[in-house]
Amino acid sequence: MDLQLKEKMALVTGASRGLGFATALTLAREGCRVAVNSRSEENVKTAAEKIASETGAQAIGLAGDVSDPSVPEKLIKQTVEAFGGLDLLFTNAGGPPPGPFETFDEDTWQQSVNLSFMSHVRLIRAALPYLRKSDAASVLTVTSMSVKQPIVNLVLSNSVRAATVGLTKTLAIELGKDGIRFNSILPGWTETERVINLMAARATANKTTVQEETAKQAAESPMGRIGHPEEFANAAVFLLSPAASYITGVMLNVDGGMYKGTL
Repeated sequence: MDLQLKEKMALVTGASRGLGFATALTLAREGCRVAVNSRSEENVKTAAEKIASETGAQAIGLAGDVSDPSVPEKLIKQTVEAFGGLDLLFTNAGGPPPGPFETFDEDTWQQSVNLSFMSHVRLIRAALPYLRKSDAASVLTVTSMSVKQPIVNLVLSNSVRAATVGLTKTLAIELGKDGIRFNSILPGWTETERVINLMAARATANKTTVQEETAKQAAESPMGRIGHPEEFANAAVFLLSPAASYITGVMLNVDGGMYKGTL
């Protein structure tokens, strides 16, 4: 299938590794020009160089913490200056820390809102003028299966990410008339650095090992394993692409069947 992505211009945040990097790499393989973002100047430079080397596509690295209110607009402007426009926006950020409700103070809640909700709001708001000029405008937010099935010991993520789902669905309704599609992927447990860290926290609490905790989590999937970033990326790139031109307002689980609900 031709995803019609050749020469499209994309910004992928949280992209020096994990789900973001896999998505940026797959977009580049399909012919996109890709701007990748990370908090670390060194990491994002390495990621962009690897993407360019492996695919031959134009890839640039943009450093900045998307939880900082001043950064999202800057990233959008840098992308547009480099490419001449913007077609695709993939909004992704690291998740809040694990822990039970009573361990978190007001500041931690606010930091989590800035990281896992307001980063999406600010990126989308800054991107809209450019997306309105595109004939293939598409936004994909990254949330979590926890918005449908809360995960134990992740009260911050369970709560804050749900707001992004509400935002995504609302914007699909409001801005469909402008030709901009909005979708979200709700990933399940996938082989990323964040998941390894969460498994390490469980191992410490349960006096087990990371391998044991990962095996227990994998057993909850009908497929008997956790996912690979490339499997997430394949779904993400399709939803972003013009090949999905009549798909908007979708909250897609990419979780190997770990979510057990029917809706």
